[in-house]
Amino acid sequence: MNEHTHSGRELDPAVMREQYRTAGLDGSGLEDDPMDQFHRWFADAVAAQLYEPNAMVVSTADAQGRPSSRTVLLKGYDARGFVFYTNYTSRKAREIDVNPQVSLLFPWHPMARQVIVTGRAERVSAEETAEYFRSRPHGSRLGAWASAQSSVIGTREELERAYAELAARYPEGAEVPVPPHWGGFLVVPEAVEFWQGRPNRLHDRLRYVGEDGGKWRVERLAP
Repeated sequence: MNEHTHSGRELDPAVMREQYRTAGLDGSGLEDDPMDQFHRWFADAVAAQLYEPNAMVVSTADAQGRPSSRTVLLKGYDARGFVFYTNYTSRKAREIDVNPQVSLLFPWHPMARQVIVTGRAERVSAEETAEYFRSRPHGSRLGAWASAQSSVIGTREELERAYAELAARYPEGAEVPVPPHWGGFLVVPEAVEFWQGRPNRLHDRLRYVGEDGGKWRVERLAP
């Protein structure tokens, strides 16, 4: 065994188990539309005071099919789908440009719940981006300019120096323009799975699948 390998039983992921004893997910109680069902579960997550309930894992793939994942904050959802914001030169944005198929995962572990979304990402309008950008804290607006997201930089000091220069140019209270390389993506769902942990790993998995005419079919998946 490599000397750097952790061998203690308390660190062995193979023996880490939780017996989920939550209420089941009865298909008869589902909303007709997955966005309405998501709203119910999101409200539950907020009421349970989960840490950053709007945190989601966004998975993309490049033109060769090589995947990448990262945690992003959901910044809006409505009948259209799910919205998040990023630098359009970032890795995820570049991958979306060549392959708009993405996956979102909301990992609400304390509630033994997950929501898994698959769909297509498309850029939101400049107007929608500007409206959200103006609502961000001043420091976050400066950060959108300071960081060429996903690019290689030499030192932390380079990033902090760029931020300081922007802070001097746009002091607190000044209008910070929207960067042309920054904006939102709307993920239009094609399928949405609601996963509820149950005892003995017999979890409830109900998936909405989009059909013609804007209707949704719900199917139960084996755990």
